[in-house]
Amino acid sequence: MEERPHFAKMNGLGNEIIVADMRGRAGRVSPAAARALAADPATRFDQIMAIHDPKTPGTANFIEILNSDGSSAQACGNGMRCVVQALAAETGTARFTFETVAGILNAEEHADGSISVDMGKPRFDWQDIPLAEEFRDTRMIELQIGPIDAPVLHSPSVVSMGNPHAVFWVDDDVWSHDLERFGPLLENHPIFPEKANITIARVTAPDAITIRTWERGAGLTRACGSAACAAAVCAARTRRTGRGVTVTVPGGPLLIEWRDDDHVIMTGPAEWEFSGRFDPATGAWEREVEGAV
Repeated sequence: MEERPHFAKMNGLGNEIIVADMRGRAGRVSPAAARALAADPATRFDQIMAIHDPKTPGTANFIEILNSDGSSAQACGNGMRCVVQALAAETGTARFTFETVAGILNAEEHADGSISVDMGKPRFDWQDIPLAEEFRDTRMIELQIGPIDAPVLHSPSVVSMGNPHAVFWVDDDVWSHDLERFGPLLENHPIFPEKANITIARVTAPDAITIRTWERGAGLTRACGSAACAAAVCAARTRRTGRGVTVTVPGGPLLIEWRDDDHVIMTGPAEWEFSGRFDPATGAWEREVEGAV
């Protein structure tokens, strides 16, 4: 009987992650297993990062990403930092090239333990985000919540960071908005044919942004790396900030740099919690005292 694969329960600034070792296996983590793991308080997660054997020469691994509702995700920056920390501890390697459904991604663990992930190039054309109808200027689109003459949230910036994002700019406290109520409505708005991550953002300094995010397929999260990148590039694009900012999410700060070559680099921590083995078909699992992916 084949031994159950390892997993590591980790987090990136409170973004709850399961790193699942599916190397050497033909199968994948089923949506049913994802939902079962998400329903258990001990293994509750925002994303599963399933490490598979490489598909493309020159890459270390193919990474499949699952949300807590069992749906697939294209990008998860906090999860990628967890993958890097787990594999760096196992292999002693500091630099990695991965493949995801969104493309090739490079990442590096630094001497201080922080991890940088190249999140790729943002895409701003309406059909690339994607939106259901044409908007020539995606720095601000027509979308609002609330009365037409006094909307609560309106005119978001939209972008793809490998996954769709809408960033609503506010001048007051990001915690004063009922994101738990508005998030599901906006995530599923018809303008977003593939749904969207919904972020409320406030610029607090020329190099600082505070955000909260309703994550597509996962709900409220303490950290969403791709949303931090989306907020950073949209802030720079609308001249609210420069191209290097600290984005503070509920779990803490992330450093985001939108480089001159158009790549977005996210730097932050990752934290190991515990490890175990699990059934990728059902989600049944047991804890291990020691070990990592």
